[in-house]
Amino acid sequence: MLKKRKLLTLCLSLSFFFYEAAPTEKKGDIASANIPTQEPAVLWVNPTDITTRNLFYGPGGKEHEPHGPVTFVKEDLDGTNPKIVVRDQDDVKWKVKMGPEARPETAATRLVWAAGYFVNEDYFVPTLHCDNLPAHLHRGQKYVSPDGSILNVRMKRYLKGEEKSGNWEWRADPFIGTRELNGLRVLMALLNNWDLTDENNGVYEEKRGERIYMVSDLGSTFGTPGLTWPTSKARGNLRSYSHSKFLTRMTADTVDVGAPRRDSFFFLATPREFFKKLKLRAIGKNIPRADARWMGELLGQLSPDQIRDAFRAAGYSPAEVDGFATVVEHRIAALQSL
Repeated sequence: MLKKRKLLTLCLSLSFFFYEAAPTEKKGDIASANIPTQEPAVLWVNPTDITTRNLFYGPGGKEHEPHGPVTFVKEDLDGTNPKIVVRDQDDVKWKVKMGPEARPETAATRLVWAAGYFVNEDYFVPTLHCDNLPAHLHRGQKYVSPDGSILNVRMKRYLKGEEKSGNWEWRADPFIGTRELNGLRVLMALLNNWDLTDENNGVYEEKRGERIYMVSDLGSTFGTPGLTWPTSKARGNLRSYSHSKFLTRMTADTVDVGAPRRDSFFFLATPREFFKKLKLRAIGKNIPRADARWMGELLGQLSPDQIRDAFRAAGYSPAEVDGFATVVEHRIAALQSL
């Protein structure tokens, strides 16, 4: 025990030595930022059809789901997960993500879309046949079968007329203090999304002149509320998700939520990244109670079958579908009772 304490003390000392302090910010509050004005900007659209939305196929619907073989275009080396870009027989371009984020991201996009926020058109494909695949990929080769097919992938459809123009910051966007942004903060915690770095937020320019704001990476969901070791617990892990705490603190006017939580001390090995993500905890602090309840009332319109369809679409087993959906339902009920 003494050795462990000495090791932890050493790690903390080294981490603070290498870490460059960030500018002082008001602790636990994201409403204190200077907000750049960029209009017209859209974060949320009222989902008036929420009770009839098809959460199995998601925003793209059945008509946009991938079908048939695809052809390799290039390998995408951005981010931490292996990805490739492909084209299908209709000349539609797709980004294929391999690894443990494929299932949770597919389910998460459907629930976020159901609540009225913007998401990518994602589909889970258990077996993808890809022509002209290189003999060896830089990343993700372990997901390729001997016959050249790729197992358990998420496919994101590229939409015509949609162009990413940059990223947006949780502490500096046009929506600070609004019910819609506060609801999104609650929704991210409901999913246990711990990877809320600004790099995972996209701004998309649409032909109609709007600037669409979305959380464009939802893969780190439905596991622990912070990055942990082993990382298999951090994403799409029913046991971790069901044993984590959702609402952590309540006052007469505000609530705190459990995600994002700090990463495990194991990741002090990369101190710059560790402390960068440590600041993300402010996203889950001091959320107006009324806005949290609003999100619960909105999601409360979903039927049990709709919620389960989101997880069926992600290829989870029947037991996992019911398990994940039950946790989601309990969290929605907790919000409604605020």
